[in-house]
Amino acid sequence: MAGKTTTADSARASAEPGTLTLVCVLGWAIPGGAHFWLGRRQKSAVFFVVLTLMFAIGLLLQGRLFSFDFSEPLGALAAFADAGLGAPWIVARVLGAGAGEVRATTFEYGNTFLIVAGLLNYLVVLDAYDIAVGRK
Repeated sequence: MAGKTTTADSARASAEPGTLTLVCVLGWAIPGGAHFWLGRRQKSAVFFVVLTLMFAIGLLLQGRLFSFDFSEPLGALAAFADAGLGAPWIVARVLGAGAGEVRATTFEYGNTFLIVAGLLNYLVVLDAYDIAVGRK
């Protein structure tokens, strides 16, 4: 057993820090992008469609993209969660979307969709990292 190398061992040996950084940045920037790069095309498509759709639904429900205001710790945490979606979040911020309408009956639902989409993308990035280092 000591002389045998498994595919997980060879994946760990070939996982260089630069490659792992690329996987994480790509996974953050484009939901499912790292899985696509790693050859997991179906998972990539599902992650991209579902997470981007959740984000769009959050915006349509008048959700708010929170700003990084550290005087309000919960707001800063919500901003960190929102930013988890990468490029869609950047595009929405540049276009001025996500101002949120507090008086809208769907405001809190929109916030929830936006926050959860970002947090789920962080988990997708961790999954891609595990695949890249050979844990999966």
